[in-house]
Amino acid sequence: MKYLLGIDLGTSGTKTVLFNQEGSPVAAALEEYPLMQPRNGWAEQDPDNWWHAARKTILEVIGKSGINPADIAGIGISGQMHGLVMLDSKGKVLRPAILWCDGRTSEECKEITGIIGKQRLIEISANPALTGFTAGKILWVRKHEPELWARCAQVMLPKDYIRYKLTGVYATEVSDASGTNLMDVANRCWSGEILQKLEIDKDLLPKMYESSDVAGIVTDEAAEASGLAAGTIVVGGAGDNAAAAVGTGVVSAGRAFTTIGTSGVVFAHSDSVTIDAHGRVHTFCSAVPGAWTVMSCTLAAGLSLKWFRDNFCGEEIQQAKMDHIAPYVFLDGAAEKVPIGSNRLIYLPYLMGERSPILDEHSRGVFFGLSAMHTKYDMLRAVMEGVAYSQRSCLDVLHEMNVYPEDMIVTGGGGSSALWRQILADVFNCPVKTVSNKESPALGAAILAGVGAGLYPSIQKACEAIIRTNPPQQPNREHGKKYNGFYEIYKALYPQLKQSFSKLAAL
Repeated sequence: MKYLLGIDLGTSGTKTVLFNQEGSPVAAALEEYPLMQPRNGWAEQDPDNWWHAARKTILEVIGKSGINPADIAGIGISGQMHGLVMLDSKGKVLRPAILWCDGRTSEECKEITGIIGKQRLIEISANPALTGFTAGKILWVRKHEPELWARCAQVMLPKDYIRYKLTGVYATEVSDASGTNLMDVANRCWSGEILQKLEIDKDLLPKMYESSDVAGIVTDEAAEASGLAAGTIVVGGAGDNAAAAVGTGVVSAGRAFTTIGTSGVVFAHSDSVTIDAHGRVHTFCSAVPGAWTVMSCTLAAGLSLKWFRDNFCGEEIQQAKMDHIAPYVFLDGAAEKVPIGSNRLIYLPYLMGERSPILDEHSRGVFFGLSAMHTKYDMLRAVMEGVAYSQRSCLDVLHEMNVYPEDMIVTGGGGSSALWRQILADVFNCPVKTVSNKESPALGAAILAGVGAGLYPSIQKACEAIIRTNPPQQPNREHGKKYNGFYEIYKALYPQLKQSFSKLAAL
């Protein structure tokens, strides 16, 4: 029996899962690490904390499983995107990594847009200059920490640092590199034009691979540190959402998933490159060779429900504890009793500003239509419906780009709610379902390793053999018609409030 190792480097911790070659998890381990915020709006982590977590969890899953490490056919890595890791000429970390959620680079993004031109940047990199992306972070360090920048010999993305520690190879892959603003996404390579105009030396960037390509092998030193067998192959891997797409079987046209986690994501596969000229959603290279993905990101999906629960549902949390059920299960039951449309109450989920599809950091959350008749359970259901409307507004952009998912897989904590899934099915007007395996990013990384190791002929064939879905929830057409009326109002609210959001931010 051969095994595959999937390492998922998250923002709060690294999870490593050992799978057999049929895709069943054998052992898993999680190691958390701190997030540093030296200033308001900044977010950093020590890359060596990631490596410590990876080593510890690898050792743990090998120990739990009792397998011979030589039976691990390959290793795949997924992880948080967009972060900036800087190494000196000896491969030592120069400064804490600047993360995807760090917002310090607004001025640098304006500079990039001015140098490249907004439309030209979108034409090449398939995305506007965003504070979360890597290019702005490079310009920020070059401007504010010139002594450190002068010592920088290599720039890489977070998950690629783990591969470097395992293999000694500087490498990245197309899905993660797509989120840097430095890549020619259509041609799957670094953009000479962008690098030249931004005066970034291409030699600072790692060699780029496809996600299932073998990028290196485990060194003797890394084997001793991690318990792996020296010579084990390590593939390119993928950014977290691209890996989740593989782990949920979203690897062919017509397939898509929605994630209701802290943020909200609609992620669809496309066999051809298609770019939104307005930059409302992201186009990235898929982990599948020769394919692309279109992805939206809203900033407060599950976060909206958590915010509401933590601030207004203390009694319900206590009652759920007494009833020995999860608080969200209790709240689902309360929201289910509220009629569609939440008694004419609409919620805009802009608690953290918004990214897709409005790209407005000044936007803020709104309850619209609030009256003395409303209870907190009306507000609770309005939050769930508002998040669904926000995801539909992103799906509408995909439709404009001729990307039409035929059904939808739902993942993340919100995906465990049957009520929320039904709301999504009705609002999207398409079936929604869940996958049997809950380790989507780690499984996706492991599948990529299996293809690289030759256990499967292709990513699609691997997914056909491994991924299992639960029965879908079908859309209710009558419910969908009711939701449509509220959704039309939802869409009209932001344009009417946009200037007021900006004025509020200026006070």
